[in-house]
Amino acid sequence: MGAVAVSGHVDHLTITQAVPQGPVQWPLCLGSVPALASAFQQRPEVRAAIDQAVTGHTAVVLTQVLSGGGGVGKTQLAAAYAHHALADSVDLVLWVDASETDQVIARYAIAAHMIDVPNALAGQTGEKDARAFLQWLATTKRSWIVILDDITDPDAMQPWWPPSSAWGCGRVVATTRRQDAVLSGGGRAVVDVDTYSAKEADTYLRARLKSARAEHLLDAQTDALAEALGYLPLALSHAAAYMINEDVPCADYLLRFNSSAARLDDLLPRHADTEGYGRHVAAALLLSLDVAQACEPVGLAIPALRLAAVLDPAGHPRDLWGGQAVTNYLTAHRAPMSSPDDADPVSPTQAKAALRLLHRYGLLTDDAQAGFRAVKLHALTARAAREHTPSGEQREIVRTAAEALTELWHMGLERAVLHTNVESLNDFAGDMLWEVEGHHLLRWVGRSLSVRGLATAAVPYWQRVSEASERLLGRTHRKTLLARRELAIAYLGASRSKDAFAVFQEDYAYDAEALADTALKTRQVAGSKHALHRSQNALGLFKLLEDTLEVRERLLGPTNPATLACRAKLSIAYWNAGQQSQAISMLKLVLKYQNQELGIHHSDSVATALRLDTLRREHKRRWWKPRQDPGQP
Repeated sequence: MGAVAVSGHVDHLTITQAVPQGPVQWPLCLGSVPALASAFQQRPEVRAAIDQAVTGHTAVVLTQVLSGGGGVGKTQLAAAYAHHALADSVDLVLWVDASETDQVIARYAIAAHMIDVPNALAGQTGEKDARAFLQWLATTKRSWIVILDDITDPDAMQPWWPPSSAWGCGRVVATTRRQDAVLSGGGRAVVDVDTYSAKEADTYLRARLKSARAEHLLDAQTDALAEALGYLPLALSHAAAYMINEDVPCADYLLRFNSSAARLDDLLPRHADTEGYGRHVAAALLLSLDVAQACEPVGLAIPALRLAAVLDPAGHPRDLWGGQAVTNYLTAHRAPMSSPDDADPVSPTQAKAALRLLHRYGLLTDDAQAGFRAVKLHALTARAAREHTPSGEQREIVRTAAEALTELWHMGLERAVLHTNVESLNDFAGDMLWEVEGHHLLRWVGRSLSVRGLATAAVPYWQRVSEASERLLGRTHRKTLLARRELAIAYLGASRSKDAFAVFQEDYAYDAEALADTALKTRQVAGSKHALHRSQNALGLFKLLEDTLEVRERLLGPTNPATLACRAKLSIAYWNAGQQSQAISMLKLVLKYQNQELGIHHSDSVATALRLDTLRREHKRRWWKPRQDPGQP
């Protein structure tokens, strides 16, 4: 068989050796079929879905399209079919790099000359020879399989799909990240390829480390590591190689991976690419992003992915993309283009079109059937997108996400979904969520936990929120005191009344101090440049609260929440001024109205009852004196 050299553009392909030297030796393998990865997983469930399409396709070409995101193992599955075909002595196995249509045409043209296809003569153009090869596939009685790996432009590929086989002896397996409807046309069967299952990931790690005589790196954190990597085959391959090279056990690697300072390019480096993928994992995950950025709606793919990347990878509602916060953000961050329409605000329709664009390019999944978790992206894709987001844009992304989730919250959407998205945003944003005034979301989530009776989760949650609020806003800040009040209620729900009483008792002095500060600022009394004495401060506070209470009772009524809040603050002021009896009487009135309006089991009523009980106990401790023994002088 003669060698074939190709030069020039595909439209003017030149075949240096046009005719094989002697008869074709069957079976024949053309193209570079990848070797199977170390510890390759057969993935029986995926293979079953692929093989299911075989039934009923005896008279036409069987075409299956393996579709999935970067790093899920599509190419390895296709390579397994090629190796099986070689083992079964299929006459022709053709592996084609389909990332560019020109390469597909060139490979077809070369194949035509290698197998001495009629009408494929020296000097003819690449396209004509390629068509001659496709015609040969349609009419030959020889068995064949064509693998089209990594189709990136389904529209351009339309004329170059192998045709139906007159004898039913051909098969096509294609891989792609794309999700376009055109891929399922022409009788092709699309098979979605996802990440490993938990069992497959565990099996892979154990087999891979065992093959390298590194079983000692396996430990109790092996399953947790696979989960942290999102069961992504490409990431597991790189991580295993890293651990083998550095002699790092799973637990230590997991600590490094979860570090906020660690980057994917360091944890999953190119030099750990033992399977020949040829690129960093982060680059592989975001491979098609630049192409998507240039597609309609132009300039929105990158900002849309960066926004989605700070939300829960397990899914968020599609409604988020029709809100004002998202459209404003996309308008401000749309890449500058030459179109005159660039000056127009991005509409909700365009925002959702950007979402569908990312879906078509395999960067995320937009599935309406998933309900409130319709929009998902792999955790590593999200992390790669965040790491490639300029630091100057992160604050605006956090603000936008917080405002968008606030919009959804007011719409009354599924609370559990909103909770996980708030938590994901907080994990990424940290203190930034407080800086953009988005921490109200944290309080909403905590209150929802308490209302649903999830005390086990509510207590540690409110502990974290209270500590963060005190650190960032100050111990006497109103929102810190509110957070600690919710912590006390959570303690009560967890049957930890002693801890609840301790929180309420500790915060009374801070409540009074905060109210006094407010009184001073509001009244702007003469001589405010100098510190007032405690007695003057108390008189000013009483006057402010009494005046406010009188107005609120007259205009809003005695049971209005604003009136009750003012009465409660006045009781605290009385207490700290030494007027304990008046404080208790005032708080008893608050509790009476709350019980009438809210019920005795409402969280506000419970909190007031706890305060009242604590005041009574403290008053009794101060004024009750034990009776002296008659025998004592």
